[in-house]
Amino acid sequence: MKKLSVILFFSIVLSGVAFSQSVPKMQFKKNVHDFGTIKEEIGAVSTQFEFTNMGKSPLIIQRVSASCGCTTPSYTKEPILPGKSGKIDAKYSTTARPGTFNKTITVYTNVPDTVYVLSIKGNVTPRKR
Repeated sequence: MKKLSVILFFSIVLSGVAFSQSVPKMQFKKNVHDFGTIKEEIGAVSTQFEFTNMGKSPLIIQRVSASCGCTTPSYTKEPILPGKSGKIDAKYSTTARPGTFNKTITVYTNVPDTVYVLSIKGNVTPRKR
């Protein structure tokens, strides 16, 4: 009975190790972008978050959502193969939004139990009247 328990234990551990090595893994070059001080009359600013799939299987972005309607994300739609890169673009509307801002972009993928959070921040100076 002890042998069976030991064998069962090691088979579960080894299957977990094999599973963890075969999942995708998203690694970003940066996860925060600071626009600094920008003028309201610009209308919109954008940045790009680049990432690489450091895992062993294709990475699929299921959805990307922003913390408010003033931020518009877009992203790579096709699966990203191991070792390949993709991008998430974030556009922030400065119109009628003077003051500091700190917004998040949440990325949902096929990586088990993992949600990625990106941030954009800055300060919008009001339009001169």
